[in-house]
Amino acid sequence: MTDPAYPATRLRRTRTTAWSRAMVRETRLDPSDLIWPLFVTDGDEAEPIATMPGISRWPVEMIADRAAEAREAGIPCVALFPNTPPDLRSDRGDEAVNPDNLMCRAIGEIKDACGEDIGILTDVALDPYTSHGQDGVVDGGGYVLNDDTVSILVEQALNQAQAGADIIAPSDMMDGRIGAIRHALEDDGYTNVQIMAYAAKYASAFYGPFRDAVGSRGLLKGDKKTYQMDPANAEEALREVAFDIAEGADSVMVKPGMPYLDIVRRVKERFEVPVFAYQVSGEYTMIEAGAAAGSGKRDALVLESLLAFKRAGCSGMLTYHALDAARLLNS
Repeated sequence: MTDPAYPATRLRRTRTTAWSRAMVRETRLDPSDLIWPLFVTDGDEAEPIATMPGISRWPVEMIADRAAEAREAGIPCVALFPNTPPDLRSDRGDEAVNPDNLMCRAIGEIKDACGEDIGILTDVALDPYTSHGQDGVVDGGGYVLNDDTVSILVEQALNQAQAGADIIAPSDMMDGRIGAIRHALEDDGYTNVQIMAYAAKYASAFYGPFRDAVGSRGLLKGDKKTYQMDPANAEEALREVAFDIAEGADSVMVKPGMPYLDIVRRVKERFEVPVFAYQVSGEYTMIEAGAAAGSGKRDALVLESLLAFKRAGCSGMLTYHALDAARLLNS
């Protein structure tokens, strides 16, 4: 069916007033769509991240306050990422399985303060713990060994589940890790712990500030192209998602976000699972830099970018703008 010709049809009619625009709006953004990534560090004070203006690493003792802020703003979940001290990093990332590591201590602080009022999503990958900055165990030539890495990721996931994590989010892109983690969670009685798989994570140039935040950029030897996806590929992303769902993922993620909205849409249309996207550190800093340069109003840029994720098919988004966006939406 085609619309009648102008002037019988005037598409501007429903745009004339604010109430009319609200009434016919197709996509809506809500604080419950947001997940707030938080960086955890040792020490007593917050540490501003130079390459992410307005973002800090938070001491364990202060992380529960951030979670409480999120809860009050209507954000349902926070995501935790540790900045492991250099002396605790090793070739195999052994600190990842320490029940007293930064991640586990932060989980405990949030659970003690907020109980079940907010969810905790935890990153499963070895790059914040390795001395070489790769997401897994490497051989003599620097190649990341898939199966050796998966065995450690399983221990890491169980360590986080035991500490109280609600959603395990493997971001490493090793083959088979979702199935291995799911079986381990089931066998150990963590049947209600969710898995949000970084199913389509690309070897992107947009991750630089994040690597500063977790202290891995200066350590990284080589690149991550042998396990993260080629930005040129789309069909491969659908295969990755299919495997992760079959292995037991409850939801899937596309990362980065806005440069890959076409992937979000294709995943949403193909699979009947919740689809999330990560508005990554490089995207955050581009918005901040653009606003600072006067190219647009910051609040409008933030909300428009997040609305684009929802319009593409996201169930929710990880974004460093989560708290600001939630407060804008609540105002």
